[in-house]
Amino acid sequence: MTISAWIRDATNELADAMLPSPRLDAEIILAHTIRRPRTYLHAHGDEELTLRNEDIANARIDLRKDRVPVAYIIGHKEFYGRRFQVNPSVLIPRPESEQLITLLHQLLPNTAPLEGIATKKLVDIGTGSGCLGITAKLQFPELQVALTDISRHALSVATKNAQALGADVETFVSDILLNYPYTPDIVIANLPYVNKEWDFLSPELASEPDEALYADDNGLAVIKRCLEQVATRGKNGTLLLLEADPQQLDAIASFAKPLQFKELQRTEYAIALTLAK
Repeated sequence: MTISAWIRDATNELADAMLPSPRLDAEIILAHTIRRPRTYLHAHGDEELTLRNEDIANARIDLRKDRVPVAYIIGHKEFYGRRFQVNPSVLIPRPESEQLITLLHQLLPNTAPLEGIATKKLVDIGTGSGCLGITAKLQFPELQVALTDISRHALSVATKNAQALGADVETFVSDILLNYPYTPDIVIANLPYVNKEWDFLSPELASEPDEALYADDNGLAVIKRCLEQVATRGKNGTLLLLEADPQQLDAIASFAKPLQFKELQRTEYAIALTLAK
Protein backbone atom coordinates (compact mmCIF):
# COMPACT_ATOMS: atom_id res chain seq x y z
CA MET A 1 0.00 0.00 0.00
CA THR A 2 1.25 3.49 -0.78
CA ILE A 3 1.65 6.21 1.82
CA SER A 4 -1.24 8.21 0.33
CA ALA A 5 -3.56 5.21 0.24
CA TRP A 6 -2.76 4.26 3.81
CA ILE A 7 -3.39 7.81 5.06
CA ARG A 8 -6.69 7.92 3.17
CA ASP A 9 -7.90 4.63 4.64
CA ALA A 10 -6.67 5.39 8.16
CA THR A 11 -8.27 8.84 8.07
CA ASN A 12 -11.61 7.30 7.09
CA GLU A 13 -11.35 4.74 9.90
CA LEU A 14 -10.63 7.41 12.49
CA ALA A 15 -13.40 9.63 11.13
CA ASP A 16 -15.86 6.74 11.37
CA ALA A 17 -14.76 6.29 14.99
CA MET A 18 -15.66 9.98 15.60
CA LEU A 19 -12.11 11.10 16.37
CA PRO A 20 -11.80 14.91 16.22
CA SER A 21 -8.70 15.20 13.99
CA PRO A 22 -8.56 12.00 11.92
CA ARG A 23 -6.13 13.02 9.16
CA LEU A 24 -3.69 14.72 11.53
CA ASP A 25 -3.69 11.68 13.83
CA ALA A 26 -3.16 9.33 10.88
CA GLU A 27 -0.24 11.38 9.57
CA ILE A 28 1.43 11.66 12.98
CA ILE A 29 1.12 7.91 13.55
CA LEU A 30 2.49 6.99 10.13
CA ALA A 31 5.32 9.51 10.29
CA HIS A 32 6.34 8.10 13.67
CA THR A 33 6.11 4.53 12.37
CA ILE A 34 8.36 5.10 9.35
CA ARG A 35 10.56 7.54 11.31
CA ARG A 36 10.10 10.43 8.94
CA PRO A 37 8.70 13.97 9.40
CA ARG A 38 5.12 14.59 8.30
CA THR A 39 6.39 16.70 5.41
CA TYR A 40 7.97 13.54 4.00
CA LEU A 41 4.54 11.95 3.72
CA HIS A 42 3.25 14.81 1.59
CA ALA A 43 6.21 14.64 -0.79
CA HIS A 44 6.33 10.82 -1.10
CA GLY A 45 2.70 9.80 -1.32
CA ASP A 46 3.38 7.21 -4.04
CA GLU A 47 6.04 5.39 -2.00
CA GLU A 48 5.12 1.85 -0.99
CA LEU A 49 5.05 0.98 2.71
CA THR A 50 6.80 -2.16 3.87
CA LEU A 51 4.44 -4.84 5.17
CA ARG A 52 6.02 -4.51 8.61
CA ASN A 53 5.47 -0.75 8.77
CA GLU A 54 1.94 -1.17 7.47
CA ASP A 55 1.16 -3.73 10.18
CA ILE A 56 2.64 -1.55 12.93
CA ALA A 57 0.81 1.54 11.72
CA ASN A 58 -2.47 -0.38 11.51
CA ALA A 59 -2.06 -1.61 15.08
CA ARG A 60 -1.47 1.96 16.21
CA ILE A 61 -4.58 3.13 14.39
CA ASP A 62 -6.54 0.45 16.27
CA LEU A 63 -5.23 1.89 19.54
CA ARG A 64 -6.29 5.37 18.46
CA LYS A 65 -9.77 4.08 17.58
CA ASP A 66 -9.94 2.84 21.17
CA ARG A 67 -9.27 6.46 22.26
CA VAL A 68 -5.69 5.90 23.37
CA PRO A 69 -4.12 9.38 23.06
CA VAL A 70 -1.70 9.89 20.19
CA ALA A 71 1.02 10.99 22.63
CA TYR A 72 0.95 7.60 24.37
CA ILE A 73 0.99 5.78 21.01
CA ILE A 74 4.10 7.60 19.77
CA GLY A 75 5.66 8.07 23.23
CA HIS A 76 6.19 11.81 23.32
CA LYS A 77 4.51 15.23 23.35
CA GLU A 78 5.71 18.75 22.59
CA PHE A 79 5.63 21.31 25.41
CA TYR A 80 6.93 24.85 25.13
CA GLY A 81 8.84 23.90 21.99
CA ARG A 82 10.53 20.85 23.51
CA ARG A 83 9.85 17.13 23.22
CA PHE A 84 8.94 15.27 26.42
CA GLN A 85 8.73 11.52 26.71
CA VAL A 86 5.40 10.30 28.08
CA ASN A 87 3.80 7.00 29.02
CA PRO A 88 0.57 6.07 30.85
CA SER A 89 2.19 6.72 34.25
CA VAL A 90 2.18 10.49 33.59
CA LEU A 91 -0.25 13.06 32.30
CA ILE A 92 0.20 14.20 28.74
CA PRO A 93 1.48 17.82 28.71
CA ARG A 94 -1.22 20.21 27.58
CA PRO A 95 -1.15 23.67 26.02
CA GLU A 96 -3.08 25.04 29.02
CA SER A 97 -0.14 24.23 31.28
CA GLU A 98 2.11 26.54 29.25
CA GLN A 99 0.20 29.40 30.86
CA LEU A 100 2.11 28.65 34.09
CA ILE A 101 5.40 29.25 32.27
CA THR A 102 3.97 32.44 30.78
CA LEU A 103 3.10 33.65 34.29
CA LEU A 104 6.59 32.75 35.48
CA HIS A 105 8.10 34.90 32.74
CA GLN A 106 5.86 37.78 33.75
CA LEU A 107 6.75 37.51 37.44
CA LEU A 108 10.49 36.76 37.27
CA PRO A 109 13.24 38.79 35.63
CA ASN A 110 15.27 36.59 33.29
CA THR A 111 18.63 37.58 34.77
CA ALA A 112 21.26 35.76 36.77
CA PRO A 113 21.30 36.48 40.53
CA LEU A 114 23.76 39.04 41.78
CA GLU A 115 26.86 37.80 43.59
CA GLY A 116 26.06 37.10 47.22
CA ILE A 117 22.32 36.77 46.55
CA ALA A 118 20.94 33.32 47.31
CA THR A 119 19.73 31.26 44.36
CA LYS A 120 15.95 31.07 44.24
CA LYS A 121 14.51 27.60 44.81
CA LEU A 122 11.65 26.45 42.58
CA VAL A 123 9.75 23.23 43.21
CA ASP A 124 7.44 21.62 40.67
CA ILE A 125 4.86 19.64 42.67
CA GLY A 126 3.23 16.63 41.05
CA THR A 127 5.73 16.94 38.24
CA GLY A 128 4.60 13.95 36.11
CA SER A 129 6.64 14.14 32.91
CA GLY A 130 8.60 17.02 34.41
CA CYS A 131 7.46 19.42 31.70
CA LEU A 132 6.85 22.38 34.03
CA GLY A 133 9.92 22.17 36.25
CA ILE A 134 12.29 21.22 33.43
CA THR A 135 10.96 24.04 31.24
CA ALA A 136 11.35 26.46 34.15
CA LYS A 137 14.98 25.38 34.59
CA LEU A 138 15.74 25.73 30.89
CA GLN A 139 14.02 29.12 30.67
CA PHE A 140 15.58 30.35 33.93
CA PRO A 141 18.94 28.55 34.37
CA GLU A 142 19.67 30.60 37.50
CA LEU A 143 16.91 28.81 39.44
CA GLN A 144 17.58 25.80 41.69
CA VAL A 145 14.81 23.45 40.54
CA ALA A 146 13.38 20.35 42.20
CA LEU A 147 10.72 17.99 40.87
CA THR A 148 8.43 16.14 43.27
CA ASP A 149 5.81 13.50 42.70
CA ILE A 150 4.10 10.86 44.80
CA SER A 151 4.71 8.35 41.97
CA ARG A 152 8.16 6.81 41.53
CA HIS A 153 7.16 5.79 37.99
CA ALA A 154 6.37 9.41 37.15
CA LEU A 155 9.68 10.61 38.61
CA SER A 156 11.49 8.05 36.46
CA VAL A 157 9.92 9.60 33.35
CA ALA A 158 10.74 13.11 34.58
CA THR A 159 14.36 12.13 35.26
CA LYS A 160 14.76 10.76 31.73
CA ASN A 161 13.31 13.96 30.28
CA ALA A 162 15.63 16.12 32.39
CA GLN A 163 18.64 14.13 31.22
CA ALA A 164 17.54 14.21 27.57
CA LEU A 165 16.99 17.97 27.66
CA GLY A 166 20.07 18.80 29.72
CA ALA A 167 18.22 20.21 32.72
CA ASP A 168 20.06 20.06 36.06
CA VAL A 169 17.26 19.33 38.56
CA GLU A 170 16.75 17.40 41.78
CA THR A 171 13.94 14.89 42.31
CA PHE A 172 12.06 13.86 45.45
CA VAL A 173 9.33 11.31 46.03
CA SER A 174 6.92 13.46 47.99
CA ASP A 175 3.25 14.03 48.71
CA ILE A 176 3.19 17.74 47.85
CA LEU A 177 5.94 19.26 50.05
CA LEU A 178 6.20 16.66 52.81
CA ASN A 179 9.59 15.30 51.67
CA TYR A 180 10.88 18.49 50.05
CA PRO A 181 13.83 19.59 52.24
CA TYR A 182 14.03 23.30 51.42
CA THR A 183 12.04 26.47 51.96
CA PRO A 184 10.62 27.22 48.51
CA ASP A 185 10.81 30.60 46.83
CA ILE A 186 8.57 29.49 43.96
CA VAL A 187 6.08 26.64 43.79
CA ILE A 188 4.60 25.63 40.45
CA ALA A 189 1.99 22.90 40.20
CA ASN A 190 -0.44 21.20 37.87
CA LEU A 191 -2.20 19.07 40.48
CA PRO A 192 -5.28 16.86 40.09
CA TYR A 193 -8.23 19.22 39.67
CA VAL A 194 -10.79 17.36 37.56
CA ASN A 195 -14.18 16.71 39.11
CA LYS A 196 -15.47 13.33 37.96
CA GLU A 197 -18.99 14.77 37.93
CA TRP A 198 -18.20 17.25 35.15
CA ASP A 199 -20.18 16.41 32.03
CA PHE A 200 -17.62 17.60 29.47
CA LEU A 201 -14.83 15.10 30.12
CA SER A 202 -13.08 13.52 27.14
CA PRO A 203 -13.16 9.71 26.83
CA GLU A 204 -9.39 9.87 26.27
CA LEU A 205 -8.91 10.70 29.96
CA ALA A 206 -9.56 7.02 30.67
CA SER A 207 -6.02 6.30 29.41
CA GLU A 208 -4.34 8.76 31.80
CA PRO A 209 -3.55 8.08 35.48
CA ASP A 210 -6.57 8.77 37.72
CA GLU A 211 -4.41 9.94 40.62
CA ALA A 212 -2.99 12.73 38.44
CA LEU A 213 -6.38 13.86 37.16
CA TYR A 214 -9.19 13.58 39.69
CA ALA A 215 -9.75 15.13 43.10
CA ASP A 216 -12.62 15.32 45.57
CA ASP A 217 -14.26 18.53 46.80
CA ASN A 218 -15.28 19.65 43.31
CA GLY A 219 -11.75 18.94 42.13
CA LEU A 220 -10.11 21.18 44.75
CA ALA A 221 -9.07 18.75 47.51
CA VAL A 222 -5.41 18.40 46.47
CA ILE A 223 -5.03 22.05 45.55
CA LYS A 224 -6.30 23.04 49.01
CA ARG A 225 -3.76 20.72 50.67
CA CYS A 226 -1.06 22.33 48.54
CA LEU A 227 -2.15 25.81 49.62
CA GLU A 228 -2.05 24.75 53.27
CA GLN A 229 1.41 23.19 52.98
CA VAL A 230 2.88 26.14 51.09
CA ALA A 231 1.39 28.51 53.66
CA THR A 232 3.19 26.51 56.38
CA ARG A 233 6.47 25.77 54.58
CA GLY A 234 6.82 28.95 52.56
CA LYS A 235 8.02 32.37 53.59
CA ASN A 236 7.03 35.95 52.98
CA GLY A 237 7.14 36.46 49.22
CA THR A 238 6.94 32.79 48.20
CA LEU A 239 5.24 32.56 44.80
CA LEU A 240 2.65 29.86 44.10
CA LEU A 241 1.51 29.22 40.54
CA LEU A 242 -1.38 26.79 40.12
CA GLU A 243 -3.18 25.37 37.12
CA ALA A 244 -6.93 24.83 37.45
CA ASP A 245 -10.15 24.92 35.49
CA PRO A 246 -11.42 28.47 34.86
CA GLN A 247 -14.50 27.83 37.01
CA GLN A 248 -12.27 26.98 40.00
CA LEU A 249 -10.02 30.06 40.11
CA ASP A 250 -12.33 32.22 42.24
CA ALA A 251 -12.74 29.41 44.79
CA ILE A 252 -8.96 28.96 44.96
CA ALA A 253 -8.43 32.67 45.55
CA SER A 254 -11.08 32.67 48.29
CA PHE A 255 -9.57 29.64 50.05
CA ALA A 256 -6.08 31.12 49.80
CA LYS A 257 -6.89 34.52 51.28
CA PRO A 258 -7.18 33.49 54.98
CA LEU A 259 -3.96 31.50 54.53
CA GLN A 260 -2.26 34.86 53.88
CA PHE A 261 -1.95 34.54 50.13
CA LYS A 262 -2.42 37.53 47.88
CA GLU A 263 -3.48 37.09 44.27
CA LEU A 264 -1.02 38.60 41.79
CA GLN A 265 -2.29 37.57 38.40
CA ARG A 266 -4.33 34.99 36.55
CA THR A 267 -4.85 33.62 33.06
CA GLU A 268 -7.64 31.41 31.79
CA TYR A 269 -6.18 28.25 33.35
CA ALA A 270 -3.69 29.52 35.93
CA ILE A 271 -3.46 31.70 39.00
CA ALA A 272 -0.39 33.28 40.63
CA LEU A 273 -0.40 33.93 44.36
CA THR A 274 2.20 35.27 46.76
CA LEU A 275 2.53 34.52 50.45
CA ALA A 276 2.39 37.63 52.63
CA LYS A 277 3.19 36.65 56.19
